Amino acid sequence: MTGQVVVVTGGTRGIGRGLVNAFLAEGASVAYCARSVGDDVPLGAIAVAADVTSRADVRKVWDAAVDKYGRVDIWVNNAGMANARKKLWELDPAEIDAIVDLNLRGTLHASAVVLDAMLAQGHGALWNMEGLGSNGQIVPGLTPYGATKRGLTYATSAMAKELAGTPVRVGLLSPGMVVTDLLTRDYAPEELAKAKKIFNILADRVETVTPWLARRVLAGVRNGGRVAWLTNRKAAYRFATAAFAKRDLFAEG
Repeated sequence: MTGQVVVVTGGTRGIGRGLVNAFLAEGASVAYCARSVGDDVPLGAIAVAADVTSRADVRKVWDAAVDKYGRVDIWVNNAGMANARKKLWELDPAEIDAIVDLNLRGTLHASAVVLDAMLAQGHGALWNMEGLGSNGQIVPGLTPYGATKRGLTYATSAMAKELAGTPVRVGLLSPGMVVTDLLTRDYAPEELAKAKKIFNILADRVETVTPWLARRVLAGVRNGGRVAWLTNRKAAYRFATAAFAKRDLFAEG
């Protein structure tokens, strides 16, 4: 076996599937999971049906990867979901619970299982996925989602302090604004037309972002480090050159 062994949660769609494909292209051995994995498993990967809010299921994914590849070098906590764009008091209570359950509670439980296993094997790197709200940005209508991502950033920094002096590292992975169904959902037509003007400046397609992220993850960072695609400098440059760039991420074909 050559290359590193990587596990990606939420690996069936969007950024997760993009990361699976990108890691495979870099020569990594890949396992991924989702609540339903389907039959379209990329060549060279293994898929495990699992609910990451269950510690037993997370352990099942870990064991499947170790049984197949002998170890886990990198684990990416990508699984997550966004709420409908509504004011907090307009959201169904069950939807709020589901967002917090998956994005925060699930990631904390998964991290606990994975970090314990990595410490036992003597090495490893865990990556948690940032999102809107991680840096303190406030967007009305996304209160539960933003709160979970803000909390996860704190949690990852705290994990790094807890891991100080060990052979295991944690890091934050920030994909920036990526064109997926989560980005464009729940907009009224006229609102979406306005939003697309910003998306065409700042956003990128999955196939653009994920290969870069995968290479940086495989290269590794210091404990508590952060890998970000859309930096403040890049965002400022894009706004400054928007009149000349003429990007259209939503064009068909």
